[in-house]
Amino acid sequence: MKESFEQGYFQTLKSVETEDWLDYHVIRPFCFQLSRLLARFDVHPNTVTVWSMVFGVASCFFFVCGSFYYEGAYGLTMNLIGVCLLMIGDILDCVDGQLARLTGKKSHVGRILDGITGFVWFIPIYLALVWRFYQHHELEFSWLGISDTPANTYIATLVVLVLAVISGFLGMGGQQRLADYYIQVHLFFLKGEKGSELDNSARQQKIYEQMPADAPFYERAFQKSYVDYTREQEKSTPQFQRLMSRLRERYGSADMMPEAVRSEFHRQSLALMKWNGLLTFNFRSAFFFLFCLLDIPAMNFLFEIIAMSLLTMYINRRHENFSRRIADSI
Repeated sequence: MKESFEQGYFQTLKSVETEDWLDYHVIRPFCFQLSRLLARFDVHPNTVTVWSMVFGVASCFFFVCGSFYYEGAYGLTMNLIGVCLLMIGDILDCVDGQLARLTGKKSHVGRILDGITGFVWFIPIYLALVWRFYQHHELEFSWLGISDTPANTYIATLVVLVLAVISGFLGMGGQQRLADYYIQVHLFFLKGEKGSELDNSARQQKIYEQMPADAPFYERAFQKSYVDYTREQEKSTPQFQRLMSRLRERYGSADMMPEAVRSEFHRQSLALMKWNGLLTFNFRSAFFFLFCLLDIPAMNFLFEIIAMSLLTMYINRRHENFSRRIADSI
């Protein structure tokens, strides 16, 4: 029975190498059990993805409340409900992929939805935090020695809004987009093209251009967003794109590379996976929850912009460096 569980569980993972400790030992096993239950009721993975978005967005109505310092037990309770809803959203976001691999119901739309889930969650959540700062900012004003006047409140809220935009789109959004790309790149060199979901913008642009004129608006919008998503991934990784071009030029297909090249890239990439995992939900959400519960949610924006950006730059630089060295050796 245990052997049967482990065999089925491992089949629903992208790879053991791309999972962090918490995901591998706690979250993913639970999601696997939930996936098996949903599979019995023939629930489609895309349905689960949509529900993950619903729970994630719903959390913003609870994070907009001040926590214990400002609103006492009521505020703390509201924030804890927000934490629970966002965690449920993340669990469902894990379930959809495992359910797709368990049932074989993988789809292009599902891949696109998975890529935009984080944006759907955090745009309303970050806007809720800006409004929360407008309502509750006495702690920050006292630390900075700012008088709590209407004019200062408007100015400070505008600054926090700018930080939220930078944090959301250039910070969290770009960081998770790159982390997702590096996972797919690692899977490509580990399992080959069939074992990964490594996309490129040229192929996605062609799919977009070939869509029928009467295709629903939302389908065209989803596909266009995915074109932009993959294009931004490629812009952030010029040396890796150069490596892929060299592989295609030399061997006809990147998937036909010699085993020595594949092994060397895999070795270098594997060393980065533990750092890359810090860019995904578990690590950053722990700080997000902490800042909200401590009633200083605006600090989350600074954490994303400074600490997480430095980590991203480190990962990107290391990945680009070994991609360049391997490309030069071909």
